[in-house]
Amino acid sequence: MEKKLIFITGGCRSGKSRFALDWTNRHFSKKLYLATCEVLDEEMARRVEMHKKIRGPEWQTIEEPLAVVEKIKQYENEIEVILFDCMTLWISNLLMKWNDEQKIMDEVERLLETVKRTPSSFILVSNEVGMGIVPADPLGRRFRDIAGWVNQKMAESADTVVFTVSGIPIFLKGNA
Repeated sequence: MEKKLIFITGGCRSGKSRFALDWTNRHFSKKLYLATCEVLDEEMARRVEMHKKIRGPEWQTIEEPLAVVEKIKQYENEIEVILFDCMTLWISNLLMKWNDEQKIMDEVERLLETVKRTPSSFILVSNEVGMGIVPADPLGRRFRDIAGWVNQKMAESADTVVFTVSGIPIFLKGNA
C-alpha cells in the first residue's frame, strides 16, 4: 500500500479508535501503536490494559506523552504504519508542560514535517472538541482552541479524513 496520512476525528466514544484499529489491521502487518496517555491512576491503568488486549500481540506499542517526534524517528524505518492515539491527549500534555500556544503549534509543525518525511503511513486519532459546550474556565477554552487549530491543520494535510459518529465512519476527504 502506498503511504497515506489518515486523520480520524469524532467525539468521545464515537468509535474513532476502533475504526483506526480495524482499518490498520486490515491493511498493514508491521504496526506501531503510539500512545500518548500517562497512567496516573487505577482507572487509567485498567483502560490501558483493556486497549492492549484489544490490539493484540501483533502490535508493537510505545507509550510517550510528549516526545512523539523522537519516538517516530526511532521506528520510522522499521514499521509500515504508526497509529497515533491520541492527538488531543498529546496536546493536553504539551499545554500542561509549556502553557505556550506558539511552542505547541511549533511542535505540531515538527510532527507534520516528520510525518511527511517518514516512509511509514500514519493514522492520527483526535477528539473533535468544537461541537460541545464552551468550557467554563480559561484553560479549558485555550485547550479547546489549540486542539481545534491542530485538528484543522491535520485535516488539511491528510489524504483521508474520517469523522466517526455512533460507531459509523463518515469520510469527509479522500477514502481509505
